[in-house]
Amino acid sequence: MARTCAISRERRSPRHTAHIIVRSFVGAGLVVAGTLGCADQPTAPSADAAIRAAAANATRPFASGLASVRWGAESRALVVQNRLSPTTAARAYGLLAVAQYGAALATGEHTVDGAAASNGFGEGGRSRYELQRGAVAAASARILAYLFPSSATALWQRVDDEGEIGPGGVHPEFTRGRGIGLGIGERMVAWANADGFSTPWTGTIPTGPGKWTGSPPVAGAQHALMRPYALSSPSQFRSPPPPAFASAEFLAALQEVRTISDTRTAEQLRIAQERNLSTGSITGLGFFNELAEAYIVEHGLDELAATHILAVMNAAGSDAVIGCWDAKLHYFYIRPSQADPAITLPIGLPNHPSYPSGHSCLSGAAAEVLTHFFPDRAAELQTHMIENGLSRIYAGIHYRFDVTAGQVLGRSVGGATLLFDQVNGLMSAIP
Repeated sequence: MARTCAISRERRSPRHTAHIIVRSFVGAGLVVAGTLGCADQPTAPSADAAIRAAAANATRPFASGLASVRWGAESRALVVQNRLSPTTAARAYGLLAVAQYGAALATGEHTVDGAAASNGFGEGGRSRYELQRGAVAAASARILAYLFPSSATALWQRVDDEGEIGPGGVHPEFTRGRGIGLGIGERMVAWANADGFSTPWTGTIPTGPGKWTGSPPVAGAQHALMRPYALSSPSQFRSPPPPAFASAEFLAALQEVRTISDTRTAEQLRIAQERNLSTGSITGLGFFNELAEAYIVEHGLDELAATHILAVMNAAGSDAVIGCWDAKLHYFYIRPSQADPAITLPIGLPNHPSYPSGHSCLSGAAAEVLTHFFPDRAAELQTHMIENGLSRIYAGIHYRFDVTAGQVLGRSVGGATLLFDQVNGLMSAIP
């Protein structure tokens, strides 16, 4: 490997490394990192014959009724209800998914009924299911109550109600799982309190030809200062400089946006509006969470595998926002409609610089991670990423080079997050 794309904080135990590689199986065959998008393409660790055999013989218990999926839907409802911006929602989804994975992973350190549990509802299976269900529910409620304090009472009531789902009332392992999940939830709240989200950006907005001309405060600016999960720094994958203002390349890109604005078709308008996923929606990362959950249920994955996939994807999405806003505030590039006021906008103009596209940064990261875990969905994921990017050009708010740079940045972050998880274990990022 010429260069690693993620900082190494803590070596994982061999047991944990094996588990993560096993959980990268979907259908037949081992899923490797694929196109990571890093400047120097790193190679993912390979599995040995024993790991391959274990994965091939693994069962798929509890294909439906996953706690992580139910609480994921709850988180999206709260994002819509509280009108979180796409960047703030990405942070929320990241905190929730990593907490869920930490909770599910922590249950593996505990024995059930005095012995390791089986995968199904046979000997020990019910107990393991209840242990994981209680842990994920409590971790989810703790994070969501932190993010949405006005909903705290209802969230904890939901945990109580979930304990009654199984036959015979609350299972003792559900109660024990609650304690494990609450501990992980507190750990994630401590991370959230120190992640830099509440630190105000105090930089200066530059002026001059080719510079963004929005009004302060810059929306989402604090993300450029935040602590990432897997990146070594917010600037690790900073996009290269955009075309010089008034250059031939710039003018050609601007003319493309203007031409679309002048001749926008009904289909282009539909894509621009439906793919906007702005404040008041489940947002862009919420869209990919819905996709991921559908894939998880379709493939019959268990709670641990489900939370692992969701955690890596949402951590990558959160880090992609951090990297994207680092680049935006480094270049402060002018929006197309600021360079040519005749460009019409069928959606609102975001109050932050143009380059690179935040929508594409998020889409690239999510698509990269999900393609790793679900290679059978690669074409579909690529289509979503491309259409999300085109929607911003159709809407008149981005140049094509904004979109391309955002996709490259996002895919690089996704690849780095996958590598960090494989080498270190994602939870090693959380003190």
